[in-house]
Order: sequence, then C-alpha cells, then structure tokens
Amino acid sequence: MGITTILTRYAYRIYFGHMTKTTINIKADREVKKGAQKVAKKLGMPLSVVINAYLKQLIHTKEVHFSAREIPKPHVRKRWDRIREDIAEGKNLSPSFDNAEDAIRYLRSK
Repeated sequence: MGITTILTRYAYRIYFGHMTKTTINIKADREVKKGAQKVAKKLGMPLSVVINAYLKQLIHTKEVHFSAREIPKPHVRKRWDRIREDIAEGKNLSPSFDNAEDAIRYLRSK
C-alpha cells in the first residue's frame, strides 16, 4: 500500500468521520416545497436550516404542532359579524341558568 493510499484513507476518515451532516430524503408536494423555500428565503436562510430547526425542536420538546391560519369564507364572516352585533346589543341571547330545570323550562317556553 502506497503512502498516497494511506493518506487518502486517513483524510477520508477525518473528513467523513467528523462530518455531522446527513441527508434525509422526503417527499413533498412541489408547491409546498416551492412555498416553503420562498418563505425561508425571505427569512434569509435556506430551507434546510428551517427543517433542522424544526427537527431540533421536535427532539427538545418531543411535541409536534400543526397550525393553519384559516380564512373564513365571506358568508361565514358575515354570520360572525351578525353574531358579534347581537352580542353587543344583547339580542338573540338566552339567559344564563343555575340549574338544568330552569334551562329546560326556558327552552319549553319558546
């Protein structure tokens, strides 16, 4: 075995033996990947940094949280606005009850 071979093997062990990175292959929807890359870029980092942060958080907290900001449809927003108005005006509200019998009596009277 020549000195070049020994040095090459030694260098290989040093480089790859201490390398702390690994590759994870995942399948993601194309649009999800593009959107995530765009957000990560706006934050000034590659997507791999974001994913590593999530993985570290998973290890630390042993929890996974999912969140999606839901945008209600216009008819739902209108209904919510009417409900808020009714609450502010005290309209279309039932009284509070101390016991079930009073609640049942109220419901039967309607």
